[in-house]
Amino acid sequence: MFAQLKSLFSNDIGIDLGTANSLVYVKDRGIVLREPSVVAIQAGTTNVLAVGEEAKRMLGRTPGNIVAIRPMKDGVIADFEITEAMLRHFIQKVQHRKLIAPRVVVAIPSGITEVEKRAVKDSAMHAGARDVILIDQPMASAIGVGLPVHEPAGDTIVAHMKRAYNMMIGERTAEEIKIRIGSAFPLEQELTMDVKGRDLSSGLPKTLTIRSEEIREALQEPLTSILESIRITLERCPPELAADLVDRGLVMAGGGSLIRGIDRLVAEETGLPVHLADDPMSAVAEGTGRVLEQLEFVKRIANNPKY
Repeated sequence: MFAQLKSLFSNDIGIDLGTANSLVYVKDRGIVLREPSVVAIQAGTTNVLAVGEEAKRMLGRTPGNIVAIRPMKDGVIADFEITEAMLRHFIQKVQHRKLIAPRVVVAIPSGITEVEKRAVKDSAMHAGARDVILIDQPMASAIGVGLPVHEPAGDTIVAHMKRAYNMMIGERTAEEIKIRIGSAFPLEQELTMDVKGRDLSSGLPKTLTIRSEEIREALQEPLTSILESIRITLERCPPELAADLVDRGLVMAGGGSLIRGIDRLVAEETGLPVHLADDPMSAVAEGTGRVLEQLEFVKRIANNPKY
């Protein structure tokens, strides 16, 4: 009875803290929030000025006294204080003046240390949660739909443009390039895109046309890292799971799986059937939602020392 009363005054929330975007799932309502994992702060301080979509609009466009940063780096929390501010923003945005603090399931990268797990939990508690359950992102994604791969960083494309053309582009432009013409496997019809940036020699704006072939080449390093991670994971699989993989194949989720042809690349390298999730970007968040429906089961498998 007390638990039922609590639900009237509080939300149960699942949060997928992604490197590029964060998603929030509210029990019985589904995914209610999708915002960039970006926080704008006053330079030289931890004074938060904006979070999410509003902060992303400041990327590359802010005056000198405002810094727009991503507290998540390669799927791992790089700045816990700023992440706490981001968590607080997300929790408060979906709480809708509920009287009791929410229970929160946070999907975390696999392989982080116990100290980092404790820091994530403390950040969520300080951000307004009454109870926090941590679950590995791969487990959340598996519960939601399938197995994930990590998202290649747009920094690779920024470096390519600087090296090949002596041209500086921003993170937003790099992300747009990756989405519009990025690929992991040769395309039947290769693509081109006009890109605007700043010439590092003259300091003046310039526009040039780039090809999908060169972006594919620029992405080789992160793609190779993904393939190596998959190979190591497959080598560690118990025989029973390996047999299932041969029969059922892999299901790819996460932002990286949206790169054209990455399913064909992984299939070619592993020899396994590879499928894309219906909605790769939502897989982990959907998994946290299902966790909220099955908390007793998850308490036995979650990466939480309390349980």
